[in-house]
Amino acid sequence: MSPTIPATPLTPEQLCAHLDERGIPYVRVDHEAVFTVAESQALRGTLPGLHSKNLFVKDKKGRLFLVSARENARIDLKRLHETIGASGRLSFCSAEVLMDRLGVTPGSVTALAVINDREGAVTMVLDRNLATGEPVNFHPLINTATLRLALDDLLAFLRETGHDPMIVDLPVPADGQND
Repeated sequence: MSPTIPATPLTPEQLCAHLDERGIPYVRVDHEAVFTVAESQALRGTLPGLHSKNLFVKDKKGRLFLVSARENARIDLKRLHETIGASGRLSFCSAEVLMDRLGVTPGSVTALAVINDREGAVTMVLDRNLATGEPVNFHPLINTATLRLALDDLLAFLRETGHDPMIVDLPVPADGQND
C-alpha cells in the first residue's frame, strides 16, 4: 500500500489529495446529504454520467464484499451470492463493520472507500453496466458530495489499492435507464 495513506480512515479531502497526487482527474460536486438512490436522482441536472448504488455485504463465512452497481440494477440479495461466488446468502454488514473496514457511515458507501481497507479483507465487485465508457459518479467517503471520474481512472484507483474488481453482470431493466 502507498506510504502516503495513513492508518486511520481517510477524510474526503485526503481522498481527493490522493487522487490529485496520482494525476487522477475528477469533478467534485458538493450537495445536500443523500442517503438513497431516489434522493440522489434529484441531483441529476448537476451530475452527468452514470450513477451507482453501493452495498456492503458479508457471506455466511464472514467474507466481505463491496458491490458497486448501476443505480437501477436489480440486485436480488437471495441470489447475488451465486453471481459473486460467495458462501451462502448475503446479509448487510453492521455500521460498526462498515466503519471498521471502509471508514464510512451508512449512506456514504462508495467504491472509493476501498482505500481504507488496508488489509485487503474486502472483495470489490463492479457491475459491468457501469463499464460503458461513460464517466461514473461515487461519493468521496461522505454523502454530501459526489466525484465524477473516468471509468479507466476508477479502475486504476481500485487496482492501486489492491482491489482489482470482480466485474459481473447485474440485471438492469430495459425500460427507464435512469441516465
